[in-house]
Amino acid sequence: MSEAKPFCISKNEVWEAYKRVKANKGAAGVDDESIEDFERNLKDNLYKLWNRMSSGSYFPPPVRAKEIAKKSGGKRKLGIPTVADRIAQQVVKMKLEPELEPLFHADSYGYRPGKSALDAVGQARERCWRNDWVLDLDIKGFLDNLDQDLLMRAVKKHANDRWVVLYIKRWLKAPMQEEDGRLTSRAKGTPQGGVASPLLANLFLHYALDRWLAANYPQVTFERYADDGVPRARKIEGLSSAQLLN
Repeated sequence: MSEAKPFCISKNEVWEAYKRVKANKGAAGVDDESIEDFERNLKDNLYKLWNRMSSGSYFPPPVRAKEIAKKSGGKRKLGIPTVADRIAQQVVKMKLEPELEPLFHADSYGYRPGKSALDAVGQARERCWRNDWVLDLDIKGFLDNLDQDLLMRAVKKHANDRWVVLYIKRWLKAPMQEEDGRLTSRAKGTPQGGVASPLLANLFLHYALDRWLAANYPQVTFERYADDGVPRARKIEGLSSAQLLN
């Protein structure tokens, strides 16, 4: 590592991030570069990415908009980063995730190491038999609409490295390139399809939902998988289910 670099990011961290992105596959971003294309000049591409990230000069390109059908009907818009940008996001995720994991609620199951949707379903089935009422909730349009300022407050609270804060802020503000080529700015949300987005979503909901429920309604048990949740209780005096969700 050169001492001239302001941020301490090792080449090995970039290499490990590349291997994870390669294993996850994924479509090309706005540059139409596939993983196979990226690998044709792998050494130089990884070096350039490391050099820019460690010097603070890395700026993410726009994410490519792609609509996919939802099982429940309608469409969901994904924001697909370039291969290089996915690697950069993976570097940040690998640095931030170990700092956040010990904080997260035991009943948060979505996109976390060692946890799965089946774990959440199993816990929900067991608990549902022991309670008088159960709610099934889904936060509509959560990833597209979360408050970026509140999210960045949480990131700054827990991120020990200044470059992690810097690059997350840049990713949140990176524009989206629509399918007709138009660029649209983003003042809220974090793009579905981003490598770091699930971790950032969990951090936001850790404060907005998990800790709020635990502090205000400790008698309410719940399981949360990303923005889907199943809270339940035997009885809450003077409180209706509608009030709980307001």
